[in-house]
Amino acid sequence: MVLGIDSSAITVGCAITDGDKIVAEEYLNIAHTHSETLLPMIKSVLNNAGIGLADLDYVAVSGGPGSFTGLRIGISCVKGLCDGIGIPCVSVSTLETIAYNFVQIDGIICACMDARCRQVYNALFRSENGVIMRICEDRAITIDSLLDELSNLNERIILAGDGAELVYRNTDGKYTLAPPVLRFQRGSGICFAAEKSPKIRSESLMPSYLRLPQAERERLSKLK
Repeated sequence: MVLGIDSSAITVGCAITDGDKIVAEEYLNIAHTHSETLLPMIKSVLNNAGIGLADLDYVAVSGGPGSFTGLRIGISCVKGLCDGIGIPCVSVSTLETIAYNFVQIDGIICACMDARCRQVYNALFRSENGVIMRICEDRAITIDSLLDELSNLNERIILAGDGAELVYRNTDGKYTLAPPVLRFQRGSGICFAAEKSPKIRSESLMPSYLRLPQAERERLSKLK
């Protein structure tokens, strides 16, 4: 029994799965901050499913990339939950979580998250016969460099994530923009992606930002 939590970007969600069954799930794409919505959402999902924290085997969370504040909110929440009840946790790539929305759709999944400054956080995955396979590691990449790379792939390419539309605007319709219902990461995707990830103790859980915060980048630039 797994609780999956995501607060990495503009959406927030959580889900409970039991094997390949989604027991319960909630998802929001509204202007409220994740610090206001995440804990009430977790409580609601647990209550509606008739499950207590003690029934969970572990908790999975999107560890990054994503919003610096959003990642810290989700990871801090998971640290508190797991430490309080003494169960392990799993950190999952946010980009891989997006790819799991397309388990039953064959093609190259280009997961993109808006990283500002004409960059995206990106990873490529192949979805084939119900299996998600990673093609490259998570990275921060310019939109132009990503498009150059995609132009060498002679397969169906699906753009997903909150940065997908930014990339799509530069493609002249060459690639498929995932519909909103599949475009963003969800708690259930975190649960399914976590199945093949190592379980860790809560004190070892750390975010993966992929690049320094803007303030730190500006500070280093001034020092140079």
